[in-house]
Amino acid sequence: MIRMSDPDATEPDLESQHSAVPDGGASSEVRLVHAARLGDQQAFQQLVLRYERRVFQVIHRFVTDQGTVADLAQDAFLRAWERLSQFDTSRRFGPWLFRLAVNLTYDHLRKVRRKGRWSLFSELSETVEPDPGQADPRDEMDLSQEVRLVLAEVPEAYRVVLVLRDLEGFCTSDVAAITDRSEATIRWRLAEARRMFRDAWERRQRKHEGGSEAVDGILTGEADV
Repeated sequence: MIRMSDPDATEPDLESQHSAVPDGGASSEVRLVHAARLGDQQAFQQLVLRYERRVFQVIHRFVTDQGTVADLAQDAFLRAWERLSQFDTSRRFGPWLFRLAVNLTYDHLRKVRRKGRWSLFSELSETVEPDPGQADPRDEMDLSQEVRLVLAEVPEAYRVVLVLRDLEGFCTSDVAAITDRSEATIRWRLAEARRMFRDAWERRQRKHEGGSEAVDGILTGEADV
């Protein structure tokens, strides 16, 4: 019923996605959701096509394994299909879908931790110091890996806001809808998350010198991570 396609491409964020087609975008989505709630699988498939790449991309911010990301994305759409009757049609479908995806992703990460595996984001633990007689393997990390390691130091409730707002470019109202928090709470958590990220980034850079100037681009979503 649900067919997932190539996740490599990117889509505009929810705000621009809806504003790009003022007459047909949001209104056509409402019609698709209504039809899907009545059991129209083709209508739901159109919703999948609209959002699948972006859902994959968001999950991939938290999970590195491509196969696991694909499974979680598939599960998110299956859960959306199963719970469409619970969806409040006075709200927008996109944030509700992303809330399902983010919740599934964090459920997965908690299960991984409970099984005794390290790491939200990487095989390399910050708590393990490199042998001074050997080259620091972190020197060869690309920016994306560095960002993942530093993000792992930001508490979960703040990390998800930072990822959605600064790395994925969702507007504040969308982040609030996805996380089920007020916009005021999101703005506060974002400020705290940026501070935590900056502090962790600078601590890490002091340990192996250089690169601290990249943090501003990361926090505003300008760096390619």
